[in-house]
Amino acid sequence: MGKLFIVPTPIGNLEDITIRAIRILKEVDFILAEDTRTSAVLLKHYNITTRLASHHKFNEHKTVEHIADQILAGRDIALISDAGTPSISDPGFLLTRTCLNMGVEVECLPGATAFVPALVNSGFPSDRFCFEGFLPQKKGRQKKLKELVDETRTMIFYESPFRLVKALEQFLEYFGSERKVSVSRELSKLFEENFQGTVAEVLAHFQSKTVKGEIVIVLEGKPNSKSKDKEEDDD
Repeated sequence: MGKLFIVPTPIGNLEDITIRAIRILKEVDFILAEDTRTSAVLLKHYNITTRLASHHKFNEHKTVEHIADQILAGRDIALISDAGTPSISDPGFLLTRTCLNMGVEVECLPGATAFVPALVNSGFPSDRFCFEGFLPQKKGRQKKLKELVDETRTMIFYESPFRLVKALEQFLEYFGSERKVSVSRELSKLFEENFQGTVAEVLAHFQSKTVKGEIVIVLEGKPNSKSKDKEEDDD
């Protein structure tokens, strides 16, 4: 029996890949890629000549069992996404679950994931946090935001640069102007930016400029009333 390898790839800087990941990508029988054109750039950079096959959200429901059957027949297969760790807001969950249900061994390598540096850069508590990924674009978006109003843990969101200002405007509406927020974009790239402040301050900053690149928003959790009471007692 073969094995499915989940292999993280750089989120920007091509140097952010492990030696082990390069070795696995060279040794497997073929690589499943979200976009073969994007992945071809990385593979060429590291002289990886392994055959690429397309695996994305539009075809994964039709192909996962066939892929699992190939692994059961003895093939080693690696799954990569355009950037970061597969299945973290990228294709991968369905294939992983199918393989496990069919008795196929799955091994996930450690590596790049955008929300980790964004969380650390924010300076917000990171001992407990919740990852929300992409908010619903339309249906269910307001419902989700209402559900998170009383969340006390640090919250992490992915967002499109085209919807960043809209997201911050909605944060202003649901979480208030004084809640702290951090926006990270172009992580690990030449024009990386990490901007922190109140929701009102960060909104004003991004309203005044053209936003490009992948976005991670880290939002401070609702202040704990008991902690605030203790601070007042200490004063």
